[in-house]
Amino acid sequence: MGSDSSRNVTIAMIARLAGVSVPTVSRVINGRSDVAPQTRERVEELLTRHGYRRRLPSRRSSSALIDLVFNDLDSPWAVEIIRGVEDVAHSSGAGTVVSAIHQRTSAAKQWLDNMRGRSTEGVIFVTSMVAPPLQAELRRLNLPVVIVDPAGVAPQEAPTIGATNWAGSLEANQFLLGLGHRRVGFIAGPPQLMCSRARLDGYRAALDAAGVAVDDALIRPGNFYHESGYAAGTQLLALPDPPTAIFASSDQMALGVYEAVRKRGLRVPDDVSVMGFDDLPEVRWCSPPLTTIRQPLVEMGMLAARTVLRLARGERIESPRIELATELVVRDSTAPPSRTR
Repeated sequence: MGSDSSRNVTIAMIARLAGVSVPTVSRVINGRSDVAPQTRERVEELLTRHGYRRRLPSRRSSSALIDLVFNDLDSPWAVEIIRGVEDVAHSSGAGTVVSAIHQRTSAAKQWLDNMRGRSTEGVIFVTSMVAPPLQAELRRLNLPVVIVDPAGVAPQEAPTIGATNWAGSLEANQFLLGLGHRRVGFIAGPPQLMCSRARLDGYRAALDAAGVAVDDALIRPGNFYHESGYAAGTQLLALPDPPTAIFASSDQMALGVYEAVRKRGLRVPDDVSVMGFDDLPEVRWCSPPLTTIRQPLVEMGMLAARTVLRLARGERIESPRIELATELVVRDSTAPPSRTR
């Protein structure tokens, strides 16, 4: 290949031919050791065949980065995911860039424009809808993508990481039924999220298995935040035959239910048991401490970071869909139903 054509050979072109990411080719060129041997051999062969000219190193630092993208950052749930990602990124010598796109096309475009200008190893989307145009651009850039708690159907090539939402909800409601509750209220999460639908299905399955008819009046919509838990809890407690227990699909909504109980002059768990989902750090300090389903949020973030770094190194992963186990955490917000109810 002549000198003129060799100048037109780009890292992106070599990455596309090798079937790896741009950061992987960059690591091979820079002699880094964190590349699988067979991947290194394939990339180096292509670099030689196409006459790629190694450029002089820039004076500017080019440390590796992981892009971590949320819809919103106004939840302690997001903080736990960030903790997990940063723990792995730090130990791997990478940095983390955290962004929120708020489901807006303009915000997603701005993030994409910014991301193109940095040495991103890969992208982790958290509870985000990855629109087709965004998917196409990430494929063009050949960047590895991992999705945590996918909002809908994930891109076919993107690994997903979640928790056992259905099993966790099933266990939560079996626990409440085991205490003797037969009128169990349920506060759902956003219906477009797969985790929300799984938790509702787990609630229905627990009641069905116990021979308890599902009363649609006991199912209320929510959005995972305190205000919706308060509103739904107020509605449930105002029913002519109110529930003796309320299972909220998130800890934040469960804390909203606490306020609804207080405003009605009732007490948790004397008058109504309350249960959440997530096990955020704050719920062990509320009064009474909240019974909940622990979702391994930090571990989900850690696994997402490890997976995206493995993909960036050209390594294969064992499974495209991983669900980490949830765990029942019993505290003081649940008790058998009061005999006076």
